[in-house]
Amino acid sequence: MVRVGVVGGRGYIGGELLRLLVQHPEVEISCVVSRSKAGEYIHRIHPNLKAFLNMRFSDFNLSRIGDNCDIVILAIPHGVGVELPQKFMEIGLKVIDLSANYRLKNPSLYEKYYGFRHPYPDLLKKAVYGLPELHRSEISNAQFVSCPGCIATAGILALTPIVKELEIDNSSFFAHAMIGSTAAGSTPTIYTHHPERVNIVRPYKLTGHRHIAEIEQELTALKPGVKVFLSAYAVDMVRGIMFSCQVPVGNLSDRDVWRIYRRSYGSEPFIILLKDQKSLFKLPDPKIAVGTNFCYLGFENGDDGIVVVSALDNLVKGGAGNAVQCLNLMFGFDEKTGLYYPGLHPV
Repeated sequence: MVRVGVVGGRGYIGGELLRLLVQHPEVEISCVVSRSKAGEYIHRIHPNLKAFLNMRFSDFNLSRIGDNCDIVILAIPHGVGVELPQKFMEIGLKVIDLSANYRLKNPSLYEKYYGFRHPYPDLLKKAVYGLPELHRSEISNAQFVSCPGCIATAGILALTPIVKELEIDNSSFFAHAMIGSTAAGSTPTIYTHHPERVNIVRPYKLTGHRHIAEIEQELTALKPGVKVFLSAYAVDMVRGIMFSCQVPVGNLSDRDVWRIYRRSYGSEPFIILLKDQKSLFKLPDPKIAVGTNFCYLGFENGDDGIVVVSALDNLVKGGAGNAVQCLNLMFGFDEKTGLYYPGLHPV
C-alpha cells in the first residue's frame, strides 16, 4: 500500500482528493494537513466522507509526514508553500503539486501571471508537467509532478491533435472557457456569495488569463509560435468547464477530423470523443462529466473552419482526479485504478 499525505485538505480540491483516495485499493491515507482546521474531524468539513474516513485534520509537521508517507499531494493556494516540494524530496518523498507553483518552465512568467518572483527556478526544470496524455513516460519516472490548471487541461487536450497535425494560419487560436463556481475555491467572497453568483454568465477574465501560459507552453513544444487568446466566463453551475476554440482550417470532412483525434487519443482511457446527433448530448457538456475523470472532446465542422469543444469536471480531471492518475503512473499501478467509473445521470 502506498501511504499518501494530503497537505491542504480543507478546500474543494482537497476534499475531492480524499473522496478518490479513500476508495483507491492501493492507497492508505496517512495524514491530512490543514492548519486552519487542525484537530477537527474531516467529515465535518467534507460531510460526504463521514462513512468512509474517521480521521482528523492535523497541523503541519515535516518529520511526521516523512515518517508516515511515501508521497505527498499538495492542494494549497498558488504562491503558498513554494518551498515544500524541495523539503519533501530531500527526505525521500515523491510529490504531486496541484497549485500553479511549478507548472511553468519559464520563471519570468510567474511575475507576469502570478505576481511573484519564483524562488526556485532550477526546480521548475525538474518538475514534470502532470498531464498523462502528453507526458505519460516522464510522469512514470518522476519524483516531482506539477499538475495542470483546470482550464489549461481542457484547452491543451482540445488543441493538441490540431496543433500536431494541421497548419494553422499564424498559429493563433481564439478560445472561450466557461467555468463553475468551485473554481473560485472554498473561501467565500462577495463575488462568490450566492445572490451574486447565481443566474450569471459573467465575463471575469477576457484577456491575460493565467492558464494561457500553460496552454502556450505545451502547444509551442509541439509547434513553435502558437499563440492563444482566451476569454473566461463564470457561469451558473457548481462543477465543470466548457472550453471552445475556433480553428480556421477548411476543406476537412468530419471523417478527417475524427481521424486526427483518434490518432492522438484512440487508446486514452479518460478521453471520450463525442459527436453524435442521435445522442441526448450531441456534443461535450460539463454535466455528463461531473464527478468523473473523463474529458469529453468534440467538434462542429463548417465552411470557414471547425470549432473544437471540450468538457470536464474542474475538480476531477481538472484537479484531483488528474493527480490520482499521475500517482498511479508514478507507482506502477493501472492508470485507471480508483478512477474508472461512470458519472451520474441525471445530476
